[in-house]
Amino acid sequence: MKGMKFPGMGGMGNMQGMLQRVQKMQADMQKVQADLQARTFESTAGGGAVKVTVTGKKELTSVVLDPQVVDPEDVEMLQDLILAAVNEAMHQVDTVSEEEMNKVTGGLKIPGM
Repeated sequence: MKGMKFPGMGGMGNMQGMLQRVQKMQADMQKVQADLQARTFESTAGGGAVKVTVTGKKELTSVVLDPQVVDPEDVEMLQDLILAAVNEAMHQVDTVSEEEMNKVTGGLKIPGM
């Protein structure tokens, strides 16, 4: 067994190089996550009657309503507009997060990321 070589396995230098690439990818992923969490995303509904802002952490930070859309006779419409705007903003966070992570991982799916 001594001195036996395994084809395709490379030497210890290759293993160390791979470990360094994995560590760099982890550091890059952490930076991307921190950058995304610091960003804000805006979405509107009803032609701009409702505008919401969420963070990359998916925290709703602002809801702005055009006073004309506040109709006591039609509260359901306002609720629907708010839901639509919030859901679209959350979708933006997911989409941008996936795109940014794919840049770092090359499309490799990593559990928990």
